[in-house]
Amino acid sequence: MTFTKTSQKFGQWADSRANTVFGLGFASEQQLTKFAEKFQEVKDAAKLAKDKSQEKGDTLSNHSQESGRETPSANQAQSFNGTDDEKISFSPEAAQLKSENERLKSVVEQSNTTAKKYETELQTLKESNARLVDSLQESSANVESWKKELTACQEESNTLRKKIAELESECNEANQEKQKNAQLTVRVKELEAELQEKEQELENLRRQAEIIPQLMGECESITAKLKAAESQNKELEGRLEGLQMDINDSRQKQGNMKGELKKFMDILDGKLDELHEFRQGLSKLGVDN
Repeated sequence: MTFTKTSQKFGQWADSRANTVFGLGFASEQQLTKFAEKFQEVKDAAKLAKDKSQEKGDTLSNHSQESGRETPSANQAQSFNGTDDEKISFSPEAAQLKSENERLKSVVEQSNTTAKKYETELQTLKESNARLVDSLQESSANVESWKKELTACQEESNTLRKKIAELESECNEANQEKQKNAQLTVRVKELEAELQEKEQELENLRRQAEIIPQLMGECESITAKLKAAESQNKELEGRLEGLQMDINDSRQKQGNMKGELKKFMDILDGKLDELHEFRQGLSKLGVDN
């Protein structure tokens, strides 16, 4: 078994006999280093105990073989030197082997206890590592879920921003239309006021136009009088000079009245044309609105 440090807080424990690799995670790099040192210490102690046990087995085997070869001569000297067991029991080498055996047993027991302790710690670390892996996987899943939610929120936010921009644009257009309508309303009121003024002027012109027949009648009456005067002029040649002055005055008045009448008619025609054009412009403006 080998333990390899893969990063500051993670390591791998490889079991070649089971063909298995375990991943271990630690809270800090110091814990990882301490575990690696303990792992190597236990591994070295187990190897030393194994070597000592093997050495002890080889020594006991060689000693047994030597004892077997010495048995005939020992049987002959049994009456004087005692049995082989007594020789072995009192031999310094046997006492040393026994002491070494006891020490090795103690080391093996201590190694087994330490190994069990570290196996327990290792199992705890495995469980902790499994929990950490589960937590990491759960965290990764949560992160992916949060990323998706964040992306969805960002897309929804962008959509809402576009809608807000569109609504603001529509509001600006509506405000512009309101301003335009307000301007048009003011213009319509101004035109209505102008129309009322024009209608008042037209009414005045109509009233003045009503006088025209009277003026025409007066003109005809004057013409009749002029004819009568001319007739009387033929009859009253004696009054020619006086009547001639009256005739000249009457003709001058008639010319003045005709000129004024013509001028008034021209003015009336111009006003009527202006009123007609104004009504056409107002009608066109009403159609556009």
